[in-house]
Amino acid sequence: MKITKLGRLVKWLSVTFVALATLLNSMNLFSKEKVEVENLNETKNSVALTKVIKHETIETYNNKIPTGQTITKEEGQDGLSYVDENGNVLGVISEPVNAEIEIGTGKKADYVGKMTGYGADCAGCSSTGTVSCKTKNGLSHSLRNNGTTYKDDEYGNVRIIAADLSEFPCGTIINVDNPSLGEFTAIVLDTGGAMQRDWAKGIVHMDLAFLSESDPSLYLATSSNVKYSVQRWGW
Repeated sequence: MKITKLGRLVKWLSVTFVALATLLNSMNLFSKEKVEVENLNETKNSVALTKVIKHETIETYNNKIPTGQTITKEEGQDGLSYVDENGNVLGVISEPVNAEIEIGTGKKADYVGKMTGYGADCAGCSSTGTVSCKTKNGLSHSLRNNGTTYKDDEYGNVRIIAADLSEFPCGTIINVDNPSLGEFTAIVLDTGGAMQRDWAKGIVHMDLAFLSESDPSLYLATSSNVKYSVQRWGW
């Protein structure tokens, strides 16, 4: 066999091995392997080596996230390359993807307090039940026209609650555990005098929004033993 044909054969075998290595790596069954590809005249060996490219972890600090909590923004993934016998990189099969983690440095997350409910037609509410806070895009939100949930970029559809804005600013995301209503995620978009007065006394008080004061579920919201866990402080 001519040398040029032998070279093509060795290259074809190497490419075949690389394709197999890529498949095994995608199945998490492959980490590092050495394969010798022997030519047909048995006078020379061609060696194929694959090498894992370790991904890095990038950590950033975020005071919007409560202290002690971390959020994984991107899962890391190792890459894969192939090298010669001397470790020289011949090519990259897949690039590594760095892991990205946000570490919270904000205020404490967990509180226990009371909850009440209010309707868009409550005494003192506007005719459309427009909440006190503007949305992230600077728009007004009406409970009657836009509903009692808000679609957050990070947390999806969440219930709207009122709180003392001096402690829980607009856009704060809270996981709520209410004995009667169960667990749900809410966003602070409104406030009220009762919440402000209670906070001045050291009492955490939040008010869950409903379409009407006549909604039977409104009264189920009332509890003095509700657990609140802040996931994000403000927008």
